[in-house]
Amino acid sequence: MAIAPVASAQIHVGRNVEGGIPWSVAAPQGASWSLVCRFAPVTYEASQYELRRWTNKIATTGTGAARGRLPHQDGRCTVTKTGGPGPVGIALVRNGEVHAAGTNDRTRPAAVGFL
Repeated sequence: MAIAPVASAQIHVGRNVEGGIPWSVAAPQGASWSLVCRFAPVTYEASQYELRRWTNKIATTGTGAARGRLPHQDGRCTVTKTGGPGPVGIALVRNGEVHAAGTNDRTRPAAVGFL
């Protein structure tokens, strides 16, 4: 019986895995970075044969600016500078409210979130 409440807390987003709050990474001088976003568990359709795959995390890397969306309306993201000149920053926007942070230090990630 302990499993049922956890399973029912998951939101099924179907194929719309980017229907939630937007995130944006800024690296104005072309720095490279690593991004990890965590959010409440969701299930989604990975293919026509796998209709309920589970996730609660997005992890990606890049250089320069990038954008995306989380699966729904909560989440926390951390960006870590991995190389190159200049700072990196992360921003999340929900209902017109912006949470943003930045770093120029490889040992100190910048983190923001709506939970």
